[in-house]
Amino acid sequence: MELLRRISGLDPQTVLAAAEQAGPGDITAQLPAADIDVASGRLADGFARLLGVIRVTAGEDRQTVQKRLVELFQLAPEDSPEVIKARRDLARALY
Repeated sequence: MELLRRISGLDPQTVLAAAEQAGPGDITAQLPAADIDVASGRLADGFARLLGVIRVTAGEDRQTVQKRLVELFQLAPEDSPEVIKARRDLARALY
């Protein structure tokens, strides 16, 4: 429900284009783009997008993105290949 609320009224093409232009460190652009990726069924793309942000940020920004990533994990089956890979990649990115 929260995901649908966040993407309501967003133009997917505009959001994704803005995220591509902004680069991985711009969480304001990357968070909604990841939401759109996941809502569109592109789990791996959404997870990879947020993992890219985590790799180039620190502090509160990194925590914000990590929290969103974990929220998005909950929208897919725990044993899905995308979630398993992204959890492993998250552990590597954090440590």
